[in-house]
Amino acid sequence: MKVIIIGGFLGSGKTTTLLKLGKYLNDKGEKIAIIVNEIGEIGVDGTTLDIEGVETREITNGCICCTLKIDMEQALDSLAEEYGPDTVIIEPTGVAFPRQIKEEIELMKIADMEFSPIINLIDGSRFDLEIEQVPKFIKTQIEDADILGINKIDVATDEQINKVKALLQHYNNNDARILEFSAKENEGNFEELIETISGEGKQREHSAKQNSIAESNVSSHAIEFAIESNDLEIKKGHELANGIVDSILSQFIHLNPDFIGHIKMSMDLPETFLKISLTSSTNKPEIEIFERENVANPKVRALAAVTNIRQDEVVKILENTIEETFTEMGIALQRIQQHTDTKNIINLCDNSI
Repeated sequence: MKVIIIGGFLGSGKTTTLLKLGKYLNDKGEKIAIIVNEIGEIGVDGTTLDIEGVETREITNGCICCTLKIDMEQALDSLAEEYGPDTVIIEPTGVAFPRQIKEEIELMKIADMEFSPIINLIDGSRFDLEIEQVPKFIKTQIEDADILGINKIDVATDEQINKVKALLQHYNNNDARILEFSAKENEGNFEELIETISGEGKQREHSAKQNSIAESNVSSHAIEFAIESNDLEIKKGHELANGIVDSILSQFIHLNPDFIGHIKMSMDLPETFLKISLTSSTNKPEIEIFERENVANPKVRALAAVTNIRQDEVVKILENTIEETFTEMGIALQRIQQHTDTKNIINLCDNSI
């Protein structure tokens, strides 16, 4: 069983890359499984992870490189025993260190397992913000990588890409291979990335354990509501999603004009699945719409994980904005669950290392 680990900071394009890789390998006839780790206990991506013929596991409520090692071992054991994949693709949360994940899996002594090169994605359109906001964290992710993928060349300028390349060459002490591409548009060196994963990862001495969550300076909160209406059309849902994310964005900018991270919201509507995503104070929201079978119980899920904003502010802004916007539209919500990453998570992480 081959393991591919795709790391990268929040919003760097890991899920899109994972889906493209999974589909490519699946179409080649390989038996593929995917493990996705969300920082909150609510999986926001939902339908976007569905690939026909691919087994998917979601591990939530923490980071698999420190607080969820037992969950990861159970997921890998069950996949090996019940599904028998040729390849497992792991997408850790954006506040994880991929090399620590690899080292923890190596200690699990799972039979017949080998690793592809560790991939770490860089958002070409905002890398300067990442280095400015969380320099130590980003440098560690770079050092962990065997392949550094400069993603989103379809939206980044040539000047931004050249600046990213220069910074990566400066921080890349382990001679990781640098590839430029757009996973979304399948442009640049994306085909080369697919070919490269067939190789083996570098063998290194085990690194000193680090608390990735504490070093990321990220506060996060996730929440899920049932929408008490079965006639919410896609146009109205689109307007709601745009209004909510725009309002959250303006409030976060007021508190930290240069925040980076990930704001994600999804809606299960009667015949569609809508997902909206925003990755920094300077980017515009991206919306994806998927057709699906009729949903009896519409829901809205949201996750905010951002740098250098107080935890209580993230919670208040996320919850109040969603509830107030739906109320203004005359649509009732029923809270299902919520999750806040607090110092308790960090303490667990400290104890586990």
